[in-house]
Amino acid sequence: MTEFTTRRQLFADTLLNNSIAIFPSNQELTRSNDTEFRFRQNSDFYYLCGFNEPDACLVLIKKEECVKTILFNRKKDKTAEIWHGYRLGQEAAITELQIDDAFPIDDFEVQLSQLLTDIENIYYPVLSGLSLDQRLQNVLTSLRNKSRSGLITANQFLNWQPQLHEMRLFKSSAEQDLMRKAGEISALGHVRAMQRCKPGMLEFQLELEIEYEFAKQGTRDVAYSSIVAGGNNACILHYTENDKPLQNGDLVLIDAGAEYQGYAGDITRTFPVNGRFSEEQAIIYQLVLDCQLLAIENVKPGISVLGINKLVVRKMCEGLLNLGIMKGDLETLISEEKYKSFYMHGLGHFIGLDVHDVGEAGTIDNPRLLEAGMAITIEPGIYISHDADVEDRWKGIGVRIEDDILITTTGHEVLTSAVPKTIKDIETLMQHG
Repeated sequence: MTEFTTRRQLFADTLLNNSIAIFPSNQELTRSNDTEFRFRQNSDFYYLCGFNEPDACLVLIKKEECVKTILFNRKKDKTAEIWHGYRLGQEAAITELQIDDAFPIDDFEVQLSQLLTDIENIYYPVLSGLSLDQRLQNVLTSLRNKSRSGLITANQFLNWQPQLHEMRLFKSSAEQDLMRKAGEISALGHVRAMQRCKPGMLEFQLELEIEYEFAKQGTRDVAYSSIVAGGNNACILHYTENDKPLQNGDLVLIDAGAEYQGYAGDITRTFPVNGRFSEEQAIIYQLVLDCQLLAIENVKPGISVLGINKLVVRKMCEGLLNLGIMKGDLETLISEEKYKSFYMHGLGHFIGLDVHDVGEAGTIDNPRLLEAGMAITIEPGIYISHDADVEDRWKGIGVRIEDDILITTTGHEVLTSAVPKTIKDIETLMQHG
């Protein structure tokens, strides 16, 4: 039994009897005129079958406790394959994907009407945010109408996302190995950036150094659009223009990660463009690093990310108060969230097939507790923009430090530890390679 067949069986165990579950693939997206963006598969679909072509739909049918898996995909087409590349087709799909049957996607509506015989429950994803083929949307609308009219036996439409996303939260040993590799490649990219950085470079030139290293290490995909933010640009959390020159005396913040066989790496490092931290830069950097190390130290089963963030917020506020960057009573600053002028995002997120992976941290009153097999990021930051009401010497300093963490039965494993992050180690690498 393969990783994918095991997942399908585990998911099927969560379904009610006499049910059908429908999983659409992603579609190709037009870049301009008759050119497309590089295809990236829907993570839920990929998780269950590992099939990496567009215009497909996976169907699981559960009747009398027996499960049948059917794929609808593009049929073999010699002319289309000459122009656009190999298609797996139906016959090969059955063998290679270890499924029960396969049909051309063009036959989806006809086949689905037959598959619905004696089906009582239809599981399909919430439509918002998914690149669903219009054909599938039309079928689902028709099914709802027929159900209301009594023309089919389905008595309820259900969302499969909660149970599948709960499965995806917990990484198997095979997934953990892929995430280690994604972290390793991502780390090498950041090391290269530190080694190659120099004043006068454009931000996107440093971005290309990172992504060259990703390719050199065996993957052409990034997990998300790389952020390379020099100076005050680091105070823009999702800065992606990456088109400004790197100035001597500034810091540069890089948030970039490789994607390896579908799994994301996500690392942020901040370092001096010229290889030497100024006094003020070093003070803010060390405060962020101390906060990150405190957070990582507390990552273990039974603890919540929200709980860890409380420790980080307190330490950060104490540091900013001591520096005179924040003023007032510590407890009031924390309770009124005044720190959000400088630390405005959360401590981290789940990571896996998606860089911001499925899973919720919960609420303050009901936080999600970490468990072995989960993977998260830890990424505190301090951002002091040019228009902040602070002494001039602090302005234009933005620092974030981020690593990927796997929760283990006894604690945690840092998947991205190969990138230097102490001041001494960063300066040594940048000056001596």
